Amino acid sequence: MSDSITVTNNRTGESREIPIEHGGIAASEFAKVAPGIWFYDPGFMATATAKSSITYLDGEAGVLRYRGYPIEQLAEKSTYLEVAYLLNFGELPTREQLDVWSEEITYHTYIHENMRKRFPDAFNHDAHPMGMLVSSIAALSTYYKEARNIGDPEVMHKQLVRLVAKVPTLAAVAFRHSVGMPFVYPDNSLSYTENFLSMMWKVAEPRYEAHPVLARALDVLFILHADHEQNCGTTAMRTVGSAHGDPYVATAAATAALYGPRHGGANEAVLKMLAKIGSVENIPAYIETVKRGDTLLEGFGHRVYKNFDPRAQIIKKTAEEVFAVTGRSPLLDIALKLEEIALQDEYFISRRLYPNVDFYSGLIYQAMGFPTDMFTVLFAIPRISGWMAHYKELLDQDGKIARPRQLYVGPDVRDYVGIDQR
Repeated sequence: MSDSITVTNNRTGESREIPIEHGGIAASEFAKVAPGIWFYDPGFMATATAKSSITYLDGEAGVLRYRGYPIEQLAEKSTYLEVAYLLNFGELPTREQLDVWSEEITYHTYIHENMRKRFPDAFNHDAHPMGMLVSSIAALSTYYKEARNIGDPEVMHKQLVRLVAKVPTLAAVAFRHSVGMPFVYPDNSLSYTENFLSMMWKVAEPRYEAHPVLARALDVLFILHADHEQNCGTTAMRTVGSAHGDPYVATAAATAALYGPRHGGANEAVLKMLAKIGSVENIPAYIETVKRGDTLLEGFGHRVYKNFDPRAQIIKKTAEEVFAVTGRSPLLDIALKLEEIALQDEYFISRRLYPNVDFYSGLIYQAMGFPTDMFTVLFAIPRISGWMAHYKELLDQDGKIARPRQLYVGPDVRDYVGIDQR
């Protein structure tokens, strides 16, 4: 049996056998037998726009791997900076490589004083931190003008380092501005996540000491969110990158996509749902409203996973570790019981609705003290490394500028009518 499909154009009678490679067929081959015919695929549900060696995702089997490494192993044994290196350079770093990489990141955590002093004041005191982050990332393009030289590997490397290093600082600036607290400089003696927690929460103490369990939990969450194949934000990154926009404006575009509640707002929606349910006793009644189609079961189901989201099971374990330090949230009991009931209900089983990464992540962030406005920011920080890996891969492939086709459904040709005759 040939690993191919045969396409026949019934208008012309012409047939062509098209090979299946990596689970897909080349649209250019299809066009040879059916020229001028476009696939209509809203949301790219069945269209691959890239060849990538970064992340492998099998939604049917519930598998997620970065450069071939199972996410479960990375979350258990690795650190976020190791994973960021893996995504961008293809291999896990040696000790020496990790030391150099970590030192580079640490050296670039500071931001320009103009951004620290003046940029936040351009926003209202109640500006959403995510809106500030989008703007500040784009503004970095005006500080590092050499970033437009995207063909120079050394220049590109420095922009990668700057983005991974500075985005946590920008995120902390946005948060502290929103609550009227002064800026905290990075502490380069701390680890990546410890430094971020210090910039977030330090008040007057000489040195902020993050609880190691909480710092590690945040590191695990950063690993789980570092990349997720061709999602909306990554597609935005690659689209702007295909026009050869510099890494900062491309990252700002990706962050703006993540700002949309359909992309980055799910864990906040889970918290609202759990609060609305209110108690374990109310779960059966809420389940019935879901079955009637009156409401949604937030945190269940996924665009690509038709099995367990492998990240969800890791986060569930992490949540228990965090609550052992912070105290148990009453919402966790509701979440656990809701998951138990849903996973035994034929309605959800038949629809293959399982908990996803967002079901427990919001509970963890809330327990650590983060306001809901920061949840999407916490998503964006680690995703920087994945976005940059895709950006560099696109350039290495000399990818064409993104320019999808459309099916025109508007009026046919019409003659202009003067305003007095309309």
